[in-house]
Amino acid sequence: MKWVEYPAFNFKTAKLWAPVNIFFCGMLFTGMASLQFNSVPMVTVFKNITNIIVSIGDYYCFKSDIEYMAMLAFGVMLGGAVAAAWKDITITFVGLFWMGANCFCTAGYVLYMKYATKNVKLSKFGMVFYNNVLCTCFLFPVSLFRGEVAIFLQTDALHTMDYFVKNFFAGFVGFFLNFASLNCVSLTGPTTYAIIGSLNKVPIAIFGYFLFDNIITPETWFFIVVSMCGGFLYSFAKIRTSHQKTKSIK
Repeated sequence: MKWVEYPAFNFKTAKLWAPVNIFFCGMLFTGMASLQFNSVPMVTVFKNITNIIVSIGDYYCFKSDIEYMAMLAFGVMLGGAVAAAWKDITITFVGLFWMGANCFCTAGYVLYMKYATKNVKLSKFGMVFYNNVLCTCFLFPVSLFRGEVAIFLQTDALHTMDYFVKNFFAGFVGFFLNFASLNCVSLTGPTTYAIIGSLNKVPIAIFGYFLFDNIITPETWFFIVVSMCGGFLYSFAKIRTSHQKTKSIK
């Protein structure tokens, strides 16, 4: 029926797309390393700082307009994260290094993904295809070197139908997450993508409360409310800018 068509693998295209995967793998590695040396509230604070870095990169790399209401939304979300984490703020050189590296990799991933979606001539399904193939090429040798493949093959608990179904579901959802991310960056921009990425902490906290009986502390509730206010403020700024552009065209 040809609903989905994947392109033939091309090394030139793979070379252009590879930085997306390099930044993505770096983002995962530095994110896990930063959690070892920083508290979760500290990581949340730096994630909001990353949004500001992405916005600056969006301005310089793609000539996006700086919206003052959007900057105010960043400030509200960052201030809320700092206030919620105030009692847990501890800074070490190693922790600061890994968080700085994570900010760099995350901003590079989002900004280069915007560049790739604009300049690499692929369909969205083709982008997902290259994303998954290249990630496998980068991560499989690392998993072999660390012995994780051997552990997987030797652990009987990982060869059950229950584990297969859960992994299949995770991969199924991951495909649509990848597809949605590429469309979001392509149709909107790195700044909007970064803001949406920050706001996903809100449903995660709420679902965790209902599904896993996680306790939501007053500080977390405060952060949720402030994040939602920042998100609404950013949405208002984008809608207002869109209306102004429409009026100027007319």
